[in-house]
Amino acid sequence: MEGSGQPASAEQACDLPLVACSPEAGDAALEIEQQVMSLFEQYRDPLLRYSLSFGVPLPDAEEIVQEVFLALFRHLRLGRSREHLPGWIFRVAHNLTLKRRHANRRLPIATMEQAEIAALRPDPKPNPEDACSEAQRQRRLRAVVQAMPALDRCCLRMRAAGLRYREIAVALEISLGSVSISIARSLGKLLRADRG
Repeated sequence: MEGSGQPASAEQACDLPLVACSPEAGDAALEIEQQVMSLFEQYRDPLLRYSLSFGVPLPDAEEIVQEVFLALFRHLRLGRSREHLPGWIFRVAHNLTLKRRHANRRLPIATMEQAEIAALRPDPKPNPEDACSEAQRQRRLRAVVQAMPALDRCCLRMRAAGLRYREIAVALEISLGSVSISIARSLGKLLRADRG
């Protein structure tokens, strides 16, 4: 679909030359290459786990990941849509994995070795629910800190920066007991907000 803005299929994208024809095209190719490399770093392991989940052997899954990013580079070189690229690369990986699996119908569903390999590369990012929950928690705690009196905020921030109670007392020209009470009060508010 040349003009539709739809992503090119992996087969269409792989039939295109990679060579840049002009210096401007070379600069554009470099920018595209950097974007593809960034996406590769971000999605390589999740794509590998995804392909392995279909039961393809590890070498095939690694080839599929490489093919996905080669297709992405060619897709972007054609000036096609840059919207929803994570979805696009997973769709291409899905199609290539099914194609590879279909080509060799004798593949087992999944081997213990592949499951162990996938487990060695756990996804370091939290799942969407955990990420949302953590973002809400951070907003709640920031709101508590913003509502604190200025002295309590200062004491808490200095303590978070690694200053000792005595150093905070000297910096703010207050007693050591006042620093202790202020920090205890602030931490109590934060703990209550974090539980609720």
